[in-house]
Amino acid sequence: MKVTRIRALRGPNLWSRTTCVEAIVHCSEEESNLNIHPEVEARARNLFPEVGAFRPYPLNKPMSLAHVLSQTTLSLQIKAGCPISFCRTVPTEEPGVYQVVVEYSEEAVGKKALELAEQLCQAAWHNTPFDVTQPIAGLAELDEDIRLGPSTGCIVEAAKAHGIPFRRLTEGSLVQFGWGAKQRRIQAAEMDSTGAIAESIAQDKELTKTMLAAAGVPVPEGRPVTDAEDAWLAAQEIGAPNMAVVVKPQDGNQGKGVTVNVSTREAVMAGFENARKFRDNILVERYLVGSDYRILIVGDKLIAAARREPPLVVGDGESTVTELVAKVNADPRRGTGHATPLTRIRLDDIAKARLAEQDLTIESVPDKGRRVILRNNANLSTGGTATDVTDDVHPEVAARCISAAQMIGLDICGVDVVCETVMRPLEEQRGGIVEVNAAPGLRMHTNPSFGKGRNVGEAVIGQMFPNGENGRIPVIAVTGTNGKTTTVRLTAHILKTAGQRVGMTDTNGVYINGRQIDAGDCSGPRSARSVLMHPDVDAAVLESARGGMLREGLAFDRCQVAVVTNVGSGDHLGLNYITTVEDLAVLKRVIVLNVAETGTAVLNAADPAVVRMADMCPGTITYFALDKNLPVMATHLAHGKRAVYVEDGHVVAQEGNNQIRLPLTDIPLTGGGTIGFQVENVLSCVAAAWAIGTPWQAIAQGVNTFVSDASSAPGRFNTFAYKGATVIADYGHNPDAISALAAAVEGMTAQRRSVVISGAGDRRDEDITLQTAILGRVFDDVLLYEDACQRGRADGEVLGLLRKGLDGAPKTTHVQEIQGEFNAIDTALARLNAGDLCLILIDQVEEALAHIAKRVAEANA
Repeated sequence: MKVTRIRALRGPNLWSRTTCVEAIVHCSEEESNLNIHPEVEARARNLFPEVGAFRPYPLNKPMSLAHVLSQTTLSLQIKAGCPISFCRTVPTEEPGVYQVVVEYSEEAVGKKALELAEQLCQAAWHNTPFDVTQPIAGLAELDEDIRLGPSTGCIVEAAKAHGIPFRRLTEGSLVQFGWGAKQRRIQAAEMDSTGAIAESIAQDKELTKTMLAAAGVPVPEGRPVTDAEDAWLAAQEIGAPNMAVVVKPQDGNQGKGVTVNVSTREAVMAGFENARKFRDNILVERYLVGSDYRILIVGDKLIAAARREPPLVVGDGESTVTELVAKVNADPRRGTGHATPLTRIRLDDIAKARLAEQDLTIESVPDKGRRVILRNNANLSTGGTATDVTDDVHPEVAARCISAAQMIGLDICGVDVVCETVMRPLEEQRGGIVEVNAAPGLRMHTNPSFGKGRNVGEAVIGQMFPNGENGRIPVIAVTGTNGKTTTVRLTAHILKTAGQRVGMTDTNGVYINGRQIDAGDCSGPRSARSVLMHPDVDAAVLESARGGMLREGLAFDRCQVAVVTNVGSGDHLGLNYITTVEDLAVLKRVIVLNVAETGTAVLNAADPAVVRMADMCPGTITYFALDKNLPVMATHLAHGKRAVYVEDGHVVAQEGNNQIRLPLTDIPLTGGGTIGFQVENVLSCVAAAWAIGTPWQAIAQGVNTFVSDASSAPGRFNTFAYKGATVIADYGHNPDAISALAAAVEGMTAQRRSVVISGAGDRRDEDITLQTAILGRVFDDVLLYEDACQRGRADGEVLGLLRKGLDGAPKTTHVQEIQGEFNAIDTALARLNAGDLCLILIDQVEEALAHIAKRVAEANA
């Protein structure tokens, strides 16, 4: 068995709405039929008893080693703690070759699991040892390292519950919620609206104290110190040795370098040296008596509160400190990272020093009932515990904490309070606020050691997206065999006319509000993500070509509108195991499957393959077609549903008894209604704009002002006047496109018709031949040239296939082969007389259009 071409499908895809890893797997004849080797399945299950059931798909096919591979990849991830459930193995048309697809929650984990599963399968096949324990532990560790931490994770889960799209922007905790102009971002538990100044203030503990005191918030007295002697002097000013103090870094976090409840010269100076290990600026302040509380403020509300305990053990009179810690760490809720509610206690140098302060070592046996503190701080990350006390907080305490957060300017704020109880005002018990924290940890609130967990992620999302907002902008996805780019560009033009800032992707580039920010074929998910990430986009119109969907899936979880123009036989059939029109339709319908429940699929009623997609759409359907009397259209209209069609020289948009009519004579793209495929493009665009509520005045103005020239729609039926002749440049490159172009040209008046054509080498032989067979019925002269890139074909091979298609052509009287695209263009132009028409099927779109424009300018000079 050999695994090749591994892909990460990072969005909804041909197989699933979830993220998946896809691989091509080659099996030998014996590996393709495990019915004759039942011992292989038994070995695999013996090596990995927790593996799920091996099921062939389809069920009437024999099970192969590839099926074992997919199920093992899935089960390894599940065993490592990944929340996934989907896998599939599909035989291709090629014997012994399978497509293996397995869901993943983290891409790196999914790919590593596939690698390990291959090793296990090889071991099962060759009957060699394979210990699955370490690989599973490694996968779990990898998953822990790269997945979102608990703070960011709970916010993301809340966003998902509200249908808010999200995208992780880094391997860390920077996450985007929503799209375009409606997006928001967080970094861990910090919002994009939190200013850098507020964060800086929060990091400076002395400045924080000064500002809180000015706001009437109780804080412990103290001051910054310069050295150990100064630290002891400051402690004496506070009241030491009769009053305890805290020594800590002035801008620290997570309790690092903090020494609490010390009152002797030696202890204070040792605390200073400990703090100096982490920061240069040190603070000494009064030690507040009481418990350590963390109050979480989001916006202007108290969301959660927890009482924190430092890591400790309780003596039993028999066990050493080391043994007591081991017993505590045996709690399954404790782990080494953030994946578990609690963190294991570490017996490191800090813990040993804290033991020494209690006249203990790690080998000491504490008396029964004695509480042995192992750290001065109560952070969960160092092994502390948290008890939820949200419902106990006194309104006055809540008010002081909210004032503290607002005084510093933090949208999400962890306020550290020390007092005897939060059930009484701080002033009554000499309690106070000792710190405020930007980007506070949320695990103690979502998964407290004791008490009720709080949905703090919900509060954060509610702060960022009030009043039920979901951060979505209208996304219009366009796919099909032909007409995609024109449909995208006209739709974008309509939305721009309506005052929207439009992000657009197509085969020519990425455009933000009319400005090109990337060039080339940008019809895939990577370019679409660029648009959805741009803050100046009110609506996105995205060309969604087959290649991008196959390589990576979609860039969005769902769209507001999915437009399917048509499904034709010449659209790269034979590539990537898409071998039939039915296969192609299944791929194209991916965008229809992922329409929002409140969205719309705009479908071509004249194409049966497209019509069949309607049953798969979660939203509503708007059909379009030239003829409203098609059975599908007539039935749809009879039920009062939306449809767009042509009647009496008008584009008609109808819903129930209501109609909007737009004269075709006012729509230049359609040539006054004579260019059939452009009329269809207009119908789909009108339907798409209608679906997102665009005003009809803007729709009419948009279609009336859009011109298909080399700048607005390069390579899409661009028309030039050349010495009294008509020259049309188009990028049509499959039989369906050629047929539509031939029909349009045939309906145009001309003395003599000529065509310049090449062929894409990555098409099937029959598709290349069919193109010239179609043209031979319409054009008098045919000039053949060879593409700059033959895409795997030998020199002259494509030209031979093109010539073959012209055998017995009823119309063509002259065929000539020309070397080079530009030479072919010049030859065709030189032959034109007034009244002639020449269709140039260009390959290098921008260069060819510039060349034609140059020749036209020279002729008109």
